[in-house]
Parts: sequence; C-alpha cells; structure tokens
Amino acid sequence: MQKRFGETAVLHGVSIEIPDGSFTVLVGPSGCGKSTLLRMVAGLENISGGEIAISDRVVNQVPPKERDIAMVFQNYALYPHMTVRDNMAFSLTLAKKDKAFIDERVGKAAGILGLAPLLDRFPRQLSGGQRQRVAMGRCIVRDPQVFLFDEPLSNLDAKLRVAMRTEIKELHQRLRTTSVYVTHDQIEAMTMADQIVVMHDGRIEQTGSPLELYDRPANRFVAGFIGSPAMNFIDGTQRDGALVAANGARLPVAGAQAANDGRAMVYGIRPEHLDLVEGGSDGFEAEVVVIEPTGSETQLFARLGEQEIVAIFRERHDFAPGQKIRLKPRAPVAHLFDASSGQRI
Repeated sequence: MQKRFGETAVLHGVSIEIPDGSFTVLVGPSGCGKSTLLRMVAGLENISGGEIAISDRVVNQVPPKERDIAMVFQNYALYPHMTVRDNMAFSLTLAKKDKAFIDERVGKAAGILGLAPLLDRFPRQLSGGQRQRVAMGRCIVRDPQVFLFDEPLSNLDAKLRVAMRTEIKELHQRLRTTSVYVTHDQIEAMTMADQIVVMHDGRIEQTGSPLELYDRPANRFVAGFIGSPAMNFIDGTQRDGALVAANGARLPVAGAQAANDGRAMVYGIRPEHLDLVEGGSDGFEAEVVVIEPTGSETQLFARLGEQEIVAIFRERHDFAPGQKIRLKPRAPVAHLFDASSGQRI
C-alpha cells in the first residue's frame, strides 16, 4: 500500500498480512504513518496505490460502513446526550434492527465489559476507563470482522492504562476477533500483541512476535525502539573476537567472525544483560552518574568514556554518583549492527 498527500509520500509500499483472529499492533514514533495506515484500512483515507483486502475481498472502493469493521478512537467519540445504552445501540438503531435484537446485543456486550450497572448513565457520569469500555462496547454489538484501535489508551492515566491493557487483551481472547491496534507505546505493543509491526518514516522495519523483535531485532532502530529502558549502543571496531570501544574497553562478542576484523560496528546490549563484577579484569570500567531505585529493581545510569549506558539490577546495591564500577556484558545475548547501515550482523 502507498499513501501520498500531494507530492509528499507518507507510506512507501507497506505490505502487511494480518492472520485471522490475531491481535496485531502497529507501533512506531509519531509521524511514522501508523495512524494513516489504520485510517486507510477503515476507509477514512483514500489509498494512493496497492490493495486492501478483508477476508479476500478488496475494499479499496468500498465505503467505510460496508467494510464490516468497527473502530475505537482515542477520544472515545461518545454522544454526550445519549445514555450508555443508547450509545452502544446507536449503530444497530441506524440499521433499523428490532428492539429485541438490540437489547440482546447490548446486554451481552455490557455483561462482557462490566457495564450492566451503568447502562442508564450519561458519558459525563463515567470515568475515563468506563467511557473507553463504552466505546469498545459500541464496537462489540456490531460483531464486525475487524476491530481497529487508534491509540485508545493515550488519554488515560498510567495506572488505568495498565488495567485497560489487560481488559482489552482479555476481551480479544474471549472474542477472537481480528484486531489492529495503533500505539506509540512499545510496552503496550509488547504486552498485548500476537504480532508487532514496527514502522519508521512510512516503512516497515520489522514484523514478528514480541519476543522475536526483542531477542533478534533486524536493525538498530528496532533494537532501540523495542525494550524499556532502551538497548545500550556502543560504537567501536571489531578486533580479535571482541568489539573495542573508543576508550579501549573490550566488549565480548559470541561467535565473532575473523572476516569482520577492523570493521566499524555498533555493539548493542540490553540493560538487564550487564552484570556487576567485583575486581579483576573482566568487563569494563564505568562511572556511576545517576541511580534510580524503583523498588523491584535499580536502574543505573553510568558513563563509559563519552557514552552513557544503562544497567538494571534486581539486587540492591549501595551505589554513589562518581563511583567507579565494573560491568560485564553477557556475550551470548549481545548484538552487533553495521555502523553505516544499522543492519544486524
């Protein structure tokens, strides 16, 4: 699929296959084209090139109301003068379904979402999470082929976002309706998706399961985007089976190829894959900059030469700013990327 606004290309030949019944998350930074792609699937944006097919039916020229999809928006889009019951029933009322059918569908959706006691309330009488559930209920009553979610949790506070994440995933497990979910939050993507599509500048960088992307990122962009805190990147040159950083620190590389000796590379290591070592020559020396205890773990920001790195420890340590410590990367889970192209080696 392609999308252009005048001479400006927004999507450059994007191709995605979404398995039936799956929960697919489109994730990427603002401006990468993920919401535009979702709106094209919904029929709210015209497609500039390519095809969109739902259940083998090409829907490029099919109006949104005939595509058998339902969309949950970021701002809920509820009618303020209607009760919860009437908001959920609105699409069925427009379709002139009989009252018994509407009551059955609304009652079933309200039961699934825990909205039965709230059916006679108005949106202004609901919390943010309840309003979002009403918006989802309005989709469920239609029993569509596809659910589309456009950053539905971004207006909620942090604690409620976590709760709603669980509710949406549980809802999908019950209904097994094919779902496409857009977010810029990689934690949402990792915790909710069967399949993640990482986008950047209108292109797909990598598609796969959450753990595939986490364990084997295709390039430096995916490696840095997936995971929180982000992966550490250290510039250097491969020498004799190790990457030598600018300050002379030698970083172990598992299965290094002699053919790569002298090649400029970027060494990637996740914060949880750095171990604290006492004395000796193992690892490299770093200077503690900031300590952030979260209770269950401690995040440590340190300086390796001119580069800042992050380490995570489950154990409690008595660190102090300015302290010199030794960190040892776990070679089997380190990543190497080409310095110029950013592609995984």
